[in-house]
Amino acid sequence: MASQATTLSAEESLHWLALHLIPGLGPRRSVPLVEKFRSPQAVFRASRSELAAMGLPSSVVSTISSGVTFEEAVQQVEEMRRHEVDLVPLLDPRYPELLRQIPDPPLVLYVKGNVELLQGPSIGVVGTRRPTPYGMAATERLAADLAGTGLVITSGMARGIDTAAHKGALSVAGKTIAVFGSGIDHIYPAENRKLSEEISRRGMLVTEFPMGTPGHPQNFPIRNRILSGLGFGVLVVEGAQYSGSAITAQMALEQGRDVFAVPGNITSKMSWAPNLLIKQGASLVQAAEDVLVQLHPDVRRKLAVLDRPSEKDITGDLRNALGPLADLGSAILGILTVESATHIDYLLERLDEWASSEVVATLFQLQMLGVVRELAGKNFVKVW
Repeated sequence: MASQATTLSAEESLHWLALHLIPGLGPRRSVPLVEKFRSPQAVFRASRSELAAMGLPSSVVSTISSGVTFEEAVQQVEEMRRHEVDLVPLLDPRYPELLRQIPDPPLVLYVKGNVELLQGPSIGVVGTRRPTPYGMAATERLAADLAGTGLVITSGMARGIDTAAHKGALSVAGKTIAVFGSGIDHIYPAENRKLSEEISRRGMLVTEFPMGTPGHPQNFPIRNRILSGLGFGVLVVEGAQYSGSAITAQMALEQGRDVFAVPGNITSKMSWAPNLLIKQGASLVQAAEDVLVQLHPDVRRKLAVLDRPSEKDITGDLRNALGPLADLGSAILGILTVESATHIDYLLERLDEWASSEVVATLFQLQMLGVVRELAGKNFVKVW
């Protein structure tokens, strides 16, 4: 969906961008400036003594007084127009109220897609870039179920858990927001380019980094405060002890947000962060309802809980889709697990009463039904 037309005039956009682009200013200094002077235009009209009284370094005062960043702001506007990117500054009514309340809200947001999603009830989903099959399955299921109720799924479009969260939401025609640690025109990782295009059509891309900004490693911890600040809480699926997901959970707590965690295998390093968070008081999540009960009653009443198919429905689907191979399909599902991958050779050995061609054909059909997923190296897992 294309972004809404901006409510800002060309002059207002240039002033917001010029202020945002001043080196050494940052949100902790720029936001109090705008609150004091009521607009970026007034900031640029302020005297040096007025600016110095705000505790700004002399270099920042000189940059504001000289107005040298307006040339770069003009270039930013051109790039934004070329990529169909909108600007949502701090005082814009479209700016999300929850994000405005964090200690260091972004001065401006660059957005592409459905800007209305900034106002919707959302939850952040974070986790490792190297998930287990269990982590991927849990993320996709929970993201799909939560998105199916009307919640907006917010994540960082990184490899692993983030990607699974976005795909889970999109799989049920739900809404999702991808928070970039780069400019919107710099897709990271590159393999998620197609995913980013789908999110911009059906959801929204957002960042505080100017157009043309690469995905430097130091950008992602900065990005994470937006990811946690946009919603009422953060769901952690998998992550090591000192992972980015653990840091994001800590940010969420500091922002007064709820923290949820999916319990994991105690022998897996990727379970350290969520299991420790649960030990420290995070809400344990086994199903979407464990998150929904924490919502404000007014929000909860507006969300329709997603109905899940019963075991009888699933069995009926197998019978209809597989016909005479339905028993083989049930046997395959009885062997495969969510937690770990099973190689096709092991399946063929266990199912030696059926021809190998029947096993392969049935595996394909089960993938089409969405109950089995193939991983690298001819390994298979059951979808939760």
